[in-house]
Amino acid sequence: MLIPRNVIEEIAQRNDILEVVGSYVRLQRSGSTFKGLCPFHSEKTPSFTVFPADNSFYCFGCGAGGDVITFIMKAENLDFSAAAEYLANRAGIRIPTGPDTRADSMPRKRVYEINLAAARFFRDNLFDPKTGQAAMRYLTEERGLSMAVIRHFGLGYAPNSFDMLGNYLRGLGYSTEELQKCYLAGISQRTGKPYDLFRNRIIFPIIDTSGNVIAFGGRSMDDTPPKYLNSSDTPGFKKSRNLYALNYARKNCAESMILCEGYMDVIALHAAGFENAVATLGTAITPEQARIMARYTKKVIISYDSDAAGQNAADRAMRLLGEVGLEVRVLKLSGAKDPDEYIKKFGKDRFRLELEGSKSGFEHKFISIIAKYDTETAEGKIKAAGEVCKVIADVGQSVERDVYISYAAERLGLSAESIKNDVERIRRRRAREFRQREGREVVSAAKYFGDKVNPDAAKNVAAAAAEEVILGLLLLYDEYRYAVEEGEIELSESDFFTTFGGRVFSCVMELHKSDEGFSYAALGQYFTADEAGRIQSLIRKRSGLDNNIEILRSAVRTLKEEKAIADAERSGDKFALIRAKREKAKRGQQ
Repeated sequence: MLIPRNVIEEIAQRNDILEVVGSYVRLQRSGSTFKGLCPFHSEKTPSFTVFPADNSFYCFGCGAGGDVITFIMKAENLDFSAAAEYLANRAGIRIPTGPDTRADSMPRKRVYEINLAAARFFRDNLFDPKTGQAAMRYLTEERGLSMAVIRHFGLGYAPNSFDMLGNYLRGLGYSTEELQKCYLAGISQRTGKPYDLFRNRIIFPIIDTSGNVIAFGGRSMDDTPPKYLNSSDTPGFKKSRNLYALNYARKNCAESMILCEGYMDVIALHAAGFENAVATLGTAITPEQARIMARYTKKVIISYDSDAAGQNAADRAMRLLGEVGLEVRVLKLSGAKDPDEYIKKFGKDRFRLELEGSKSGFEHKFISIIAKYDTETAEGKIKAAGEVCKVIADVGQSVERDVYISYAAERLGLSAESIKNDVERIRRRRAREFRQREGREVVSAAKYFGDKVNPDAAKNVAAAAAEEVILGLLLLYDEYRYAVEEGEIELSESDFFTTFGGRVFSCVMELHKSDEGFSYAALGQYFTADEAGRIQSLIRKRSGLDNNIEILRSAVRTLKEEKAIADAERSGDKFALIRAKREKAKRGQQ
């Protein structure tokens, strides 16, 4: 019997992978990861790596990998169910013994349908001169938004009524229970009657990267608390795993992304031409949101409010973004509390200059390190300098490193030359480790012959490589799974050359199409620990690379060409073989 998806996710979330793995392996921090000697094969140089940012592990030596459940499967020689039970007992979680009959289940597509209908209701009310006049005046006159911007973001207005939205949606055939699950209606404890949760509020639809309306944010028009009301988690929405305006920003943020606090900041930035801005959804940034940003950009500029709360939030954001390998810069605006106000007062050109002059996170890190030690003593100064050198060694550009070296040398009272020597020593050591790891990966790639996990790969290396690209992208990105589901990219299990690749594709897409959506943790039920390690390797290989949709399209074309040639050779159809080879050659000349 399969374990319910929500239980698997709870088991994975409540068993910290560092704690679990740390009870078997001595781990040491290495940048945003932790390394140790692999418990699954003999080695002298650590190649076993734990990635706290996404609660996974991978050994670059033997290929073992997966999540915390997979680790216990291998460490204790258990199957998936037994390993999940082991961790469930550790965390005090009960695994249900009967079928999953949760009353709160609801198809995601149904949630999206209801939300779309609600978004249209809110929009129509905003543009209705009778009901939306005050809200429209607020947006256009007080906030300075154009009609084009209002339409672009699908802004709306929830009337000051207890039941207008509910009556409208029930008239379309949706039940009160469904509205409750979508966080659009509540039930009065006094009367027992349903009421609209969003009332007398400007409405900000939250849209995912595939164009689905997944939730709403609402700003009070009369300062009724809370000032901002945001959808709670629903069967189609997890607040911690989404970002406002990512559906637009993802097309404009390859080099950098601006992280804001609120909806209006994002809208103001997009209206001013800064279309790489996003915001968290009424909460502090989460590790999941940091991982999402790392999929789309190389650098994040934090533009939070200038008050104490905003700066504290920026400190947390810097840490989480740094843990997933992003370059982080901080924008501190003077003369305005937030980007929206700043642009109104000083204009977009001045804001662009502020962006260009945003400070790196180095100064913040430097101050944090110095605060830990008494740099008036030799011992304290040595320890502080050692940590600072590790931070500088992470910087990719030599010019930037030189600036930080001079900065640190002046404030620590050390010579720039000595700090530079230590930094370069650290970088040389890391380069050696990378080459060793890269060499192991190349050797592993050449060992398709005798591959027990994917034995078909040796028969067509080009097809196997294309499959790895495709599966890595589908494992990482929701929108690419939607592109396949909706036929924008034509791909099916029959297009895969290897049996293993076809199985992974089938499971990924079945989970994606399920009511609760794709879950990496849930994927583990369908594969052995060794197969889970191979799946983790597909994710690791794509992480940090250029992952736009054209890469996916190209890999799909390559796979189909190789599959067509292989099928023709297998059938002995010479004419089909000639056609397939011509198609491949034609594309190679383009």
